[in-house]
Amino acid sequence: MTTSLSRSPRTRDAERRGPRAAPMRDPRPEHDRPLETEYRPRHPLDLNRTVLSQRHGAGDPTMTVSGAVIWRVSRTPAGIATLALRETHPGVIRGAAWGPGREWVLDQLPALCGADDDPSAFDATRHPLIADAHHRHPGIRLSRTGLVFDALASAIFEQKVTGVQAFGAWRRIVTWCGERAPGPTPSPMFAPPTVDGWQHIPSWVWHRAGLEPPQSKTVVRAARRGDAIVRAVLDAEDGEAVDRVLISQPGIGPWTSAETRIRALGDPDAVSVGDYHLAHEVGYALTGHRVDDDGMLQLLAPWAGQRQRVIRLIGASGVREPRRGPRLHPEDHRAR
Repeated sequence: MTTSLSRSPRTRDAERRGPRAAPMRDPRPEHDRPLETEYRPRHPLDLNRTVLSQRHGAGDPTMTVSGAVIWRVSRTPAGIATLALRETHPGVIRGAAWGPGREWVLDQLPALCGADDDPSAFDATRHPLIADAHHRHPGIRLSRTGLVFDALASAIFEQKVTGVQAFGAWRRIVTWCGERAPGPTPSPMFAPPTVDGWQHIPSWVWHRAGLEPPQSKTVVRAARRGDAIVRAVLDAEDGEAVDRVLISQPGIGPWTSAETRIRALGDPDAVSVGDYHLAHEVGYALTGHRVDDDGMLQLLAPWAGQRQRVIRLIGASGVREPRRGPRLHPEDHRAR
């Protein structure tokens, strides 16, 4: 699991001002009283493990945790919204929302907390480690945001780079080019750019943010067809149909499609084939040694339809392959 770059207060202030010390935008918006709701799931729910799976590193400007409250900023079909979630009592989730999209995010709150996730067909007894993790973590659900383009853009950021690089670039671009969040957020938070906004980010801003040209060009190309991509994905009948829609776009392959399906749709069967670490971790957890992508797919085959759930339980199990060498040191090309 990767962490974001450590930042001094001066660095954080510089990032909020934007590249080359642009004037600071968007002072904290005024906010009215929030809309509020209460959600009582009919199943065990581990709120943090479920919802925080949507976070892009510890410094994500769209999602943070303050005390017992999870704060999330979204650009919804109805407009920007800030959502605050807290488990007030066991099995009782309180939600408060600000901004034009507040009704939308409150309507989507159960899905964000895994209400659409159906594990009834899952057989954890096929492997003792999975059975143990399932027993110890019954509240892990697969979260669904319904926000296809944001999920796609963030997945493109993470193509073929370390988490540190991807999360840092995401933090900078969203902070510089997104929109300040409404509501009493514990720190300045931002919604991602609009689909149109992604298209008009200058090349030098991408460069200063630390995102490589292949990824930035892919985001811009996808944004040009963003509305059509979103409609096609939401109309697709299953994961294979979503794959066909996404992989038909230049620069988007199976890994990016799977990550988008996981985040936006809560797809219980999506597997991020091509991930630098995933096959090794799955192989080590289930067999005690590394495997490649083909070997991983063979190991997960008995859980067809529920393979992402197995991967999540492996992550929760705490079983990790011992590291054999130094961590990969990311190169920083921004000064070039």
